Amino acid sequence: MGIIISILIGAAAGFLAGKLMKGSGFGFWVNLLVGIVGAFIGGNVLAWIGIDWGGTIVGRIVTAVIGAVILLWLISLIKKK
Repeated sequence: MGIIISILIGAAAGFLAGKLMKGSGFGFWVNLLVGIVGAFIGGNVLAWIGIDWGGTIVGRIVTAVIGAVILLWLISLIKKK
């Protein structure tokens, strides 16, 4: 059950980050990938600055969205060069 929740959180986070950064989502698989990588990035960044959401679903989604936005921002910087 945990892997299904993680997949849904990753897809939701990727979709939300896509909406925030580009204005539309990227499709299920890319949203999922962006969300999963974003969750890793967000978890590390928030841990470095001392923020812990307590492992709630909402906290996991917010963390993944923050990380996914950071990931998409970095990708946009690379694309501009």
